[in-house]
Amino acid sequence: MRIVLVGPPGAGKGTQAAFLAKNLSIPHISTGDLFRANISQGTELGKQAKAYMDAGNLVPDEVTIGMAKDRMAKPDAENGFLLDGFPRNVSQAEALDVALKADDVKLDAVLDLEVPEDEVVKRIAGRRICRKDSSHVFHVTYSRPKRDGVCDVCGGELYQREDDSEDTVRKRLEVYHTQTEPIIDYYRTQGLVVTISALGKVDEVTERAMEALKGDK
Repeated sequence: MRIVLVGPPGAGKGTQAAFLAKNLSIPHISTGDLFRANISQGTELGKQAKAYMDAGNLVPDEVTIGMAKDRMAKPDAENGFLLDGFPRNVSQAEALDVALKADDVKLDAVLDLEVPEDEVVKRIAGRRICRKDSSHVFHVTYSRPKRDGVCDVCGGELYQREDDSEDTVRKRLEVYHTQTEPIIDYYRTQGLVVTISALGKVDEVTERAMEALKGDK
């Protein structure tokens, strides 16, 4: 299957993408991984992206699209892929359609993870990260440490990242509504959108997504 995964920040896209890709035996292609791989390998597209990023500018769509096209052409993506974080806007979605059409393939589904805005804010703003080891993550509601402000694993101080503040989360949601959400309507006109609730336990959401995708095949 060839799938695009969409949803607001805090919807659990990265987590679900990893599980779905494994269950469907297709590669998980995320924008972050594309950038890191191209920059670390010193590809021409990676050099271009780094130059924009070092200058504090947004990477142009054509560079991101070029990276995605190169990755989708790899042998492991021959029978499908799951795109996470791309396309990010309608112009990228249109460019993706053109690229796929040139290879005589098409998307099978656009999986829309639906989460109420208040829940998104609660999920992200409640995160607390360990200063000693950022892989130690807690939550004021869902995964409380035994002692407030102290990491259960190493005793490090727990803090809220600036990106996780409520004001920042709401700004990120505004960007999502303005730039990314329109692609759902774009794909809906093609009959590709499958919307599921991303509330509940991780495995419950994965099962819900798998059932929805089976029904869409």
